[in-house]
Amino acid sequence: MSQTLFNIQGKIALVTGSTHGLGMAMAMGLGKAGATIIVNGNSSQEKIDDAIKEYQKEGITAYGYKFNVADEKQVIEAVKKIETEVGSIDILVNNAGIIKRTPLVDMEVADFKQVVDIDLVSPFIVSKHVVKGMMERKEGKIINICSMMSELGRNTVGAYAAAKGGLVMLTKNMATEWARFNIQINGIGPGYFATSQTAPIRVDGHPFNDFIVNRTPAKKWGDPNDLAGAAIFLSSKASDFVNGHILYVDGGILATIGKPSNEE
Repeated sequence: MSQTLFNIQGKIALVTGSTHGLGMAMAMGLGKAGATIIVNGNSSQEKIDDAIKEYQKEGITAYGYKFNVADEKQVIEAVKKIETEVGSIDILVNNAGIIKRTPLVDMEVADFKQVVDIDLVSPFIVSKHVVKGMMERKEGKIINICSMMSELGRNTVGAYAAAKGGLVMLTKNMATEWARFNIQINGIGPGYFATSQTAPIRVDGHPFNDFIVNRTPAKKWGDPNDLAGAAIFLSSKASDFVNGHILYVDGGILATIGKPSNEE
């Protein structure tokens, strides 16, 4: 029964921003579970090609498409091309995002808008054009990648927090409008993960490393592979009656406002 519930063999999954980091980790998980992966990026074709090689090393069938998720014209063209060349998109993971660490009082309006465009508007754009095929087929899965900043504020990330907070409500409204077509729209809220980007600060004695380890009930950074199970669950039949939900994968940070673990 469990093999049937969590089976995504043969499904086609578009994961935006999947050339590296947590996007790649989730796409790897979906690919190892049998899905064909559509790799998306916008920085360079070379980066996409390099990512494809990494997927292929793991025995994953993957195709790369370069397009800007915040540009509706590019999204429309890419979705049509993917559906023609690879097939219908069964799973969409809206992962692409940016963050600009600037105090709100010093932040340029253009920078604020850019963060909101990529982190909030682009999931709307991509979902809008992918979901039409899902509605016709009466089946589909959409996963929006939220954040702990969907629930909490933090210095210098006001634009990011505003966008990710909005993404929670966008997810709920997508579910409100599209659930009747047998489409499940949910979110994943990652905590703090051990990635190449966080490597410089994940050392004993670094103030932020100590803060994260002490404030996380699990007392460690997350392994990017820890996101694979959540992505597979929300992409499979196991989540067919789960809609408008945000699954936080954070080691328990949002569960507590208690003392750090080293002050027990």
